[in-house]
Amino acid sequence: MMRFDLITIFPDFFVGPLDHGIIRRTKEAGIAQIHVQDLREFTKDRHRSVDDRPFGGGEGMVLKPEPLFEAVEKLLGHEVGDAHAQVALRGTTAVVLMSAAGRLFTQETARRYAKMERLVLICGRYEGVDERVAEHLATEEICVGDYVLSGGELAAGIVVDAVTRLLPGALGNEASSENESFQEYPGPSESAKPGKPVLLDFPHYTRPAEFRGWKVPEVLVGGNHAEVARWRRQKAVEKTARNRPDLSLGNG
Repeated sequence: MMRFDLITIFPDFFVGPLDHGIIRRTKEAGIAQIHVQDLREFTKDRHRSVDDRPFGGGEGMVLKPEPLFEAVEKLLGHEVGDAHAQVALRGTTAVVLMSAAGRLFTQETARRYAKMERLVLICGRYEGVDERVAEHLATEEICVGDYVLSGGELAAGIVVDAVTRLLPGALGNEASSENESFQEYPGPSESAKPGKPVLLDFPHYTRPAEFRGWKVPEVLVGGNHAEVARWRRQKAVEKTARNRPDLSLGNG
C-alpha cells in the first residue's frame, strides 16, 4: 500500500477532492492510504502561528521552518537531523515541497512517484516557505505549471490524483493508463530517453456514428486494427504538434 501525507494549514480543503472517483476506490481497496496533517498542530504560541516576516524585508509572510520540520519528523517517526548531521530518508520515501519555484511535475515524475512507498507533500502558502525547508527537509521541490496558485493544496491534489491512478490495481484495466497523453512512443514500457517522442492522446469517438453532420472517421469503423493503430499514431503526432509543439516529437 502506498501512503500519501498532505501537510497543510487548511485540512478541510481535501474533504471533497479525496472522496471521489479513483482516489476513493483505491482507498477503499487498500491500494493507497491518504493522511491529511494540520500544520498548526505543531505551533507553540496561542495564535498557532505558522508564518513570519522574512529577513531582509519584502511583502507578505513566509511559512516558518520549525512546524514543518516537526510535522515531517512526526509523520516519519524519526528526526531528520540538523546542519551538523542530517539523516537520509529511505529511498522509497520522498518529501515533496509544492512550490511555484520547483521543477515541473510531469507524467514521468508521476510514474517515478508511483514506484515509491510514501509521499509526504508539503503545501506551501503565503509568499513561500523558509528556504531551509526546500534545501534540507524536502527531497525535491515540484510545481504543476508555469503559474502561481494561492497555495500548494490544489497542486498536491493534482499529484495525488496523477500518481494514484498509476498504482497497480487502481484502474482495474491496466491498459487504461498506458494509452494516454504524455506517454513515450512507441510504449510506456520503455524508460524516457532524450529525444524520444512524447505524445498527447489520440482522438476518441463514440456513438452516434454521425452527429450533426460530423461523421466518425471510416478507419475506426472498418475493423482493421493495424490501420486503426497507424491512424491513431498519426493523429496523436498531429495533435501534439498543434497543441503542444514544446514537446519533443523526435523523428518517430
